Amino acid sequence: MTSRLRHLNPKKTLFLLCDIQEKFRPGMPLFSNAVVNASKLTKAGKELNIPLICTEHYPERLGKIVSDIDVSHAKAVFPKTRFSMIIPELEAKVKEIFGDKPDDVVLYGLESHICVEQTAIDLLEKKINVFLVADCLISRLNQDRDLAIERLRNAGCVVTTSESVIFDLMGDKNHPKFDVVRKFVNTPSADMQLAKAAKL
Repeated sequence: MTSRLRHLNPKKTLFLLCDIQEKFRPGMPLFSNAVVNASKLTKAGKELNIPLICTEHYPERLGKIVSDIDVSHAKAVFPKTRFSMIIPELEAKVKEIFGDKPDDVVLYGLESHICVEQTAIDLLEKKINVFLVADCLISRLNQDRDLAIERLRNAGCVVTTSESVIFDLMGDKNHPKFDVVRKFVNTPSADMQLAKAAKL
């Protein structure tokens, strides 16, 4: 399946942040780097008025979304036990926001090969274009993340990075939020060792 690469329309784009929770931190070697990148993307999304929905997997045991990422502007933060984020509560919120469904979803979080992958599959089945933010994806093993990226690219997801998403949403240096958002990207993104994944 060919990836449907096109420009993101801010009015028809949804950010989905999947399960970046505190209890996962010790077991994932690139966790801190991914959080830096995810924080930048999330802050930019807030400035650009992109709706954000978050999930927390079994938060009673796994905790809340890390405090390093400000999700105070999120339209909702849903607890879940299903691996996919696409639960009835989230679907209802999406319909409330968009009237129907977004054209594109910017998807990031963990674990790449479980919750993120299953969410992407569900979105693709609903004919929603998925922009998979590779430098904001985490798994306990990089090989699991890298193979998930390969599978999802082949399934039709657009594999991208946080800065690519941010600049595509702005589209022009004259965007009214450019000077604010520019501050988020002055420092390069944290390295997520994606060179091997890019070769897959």
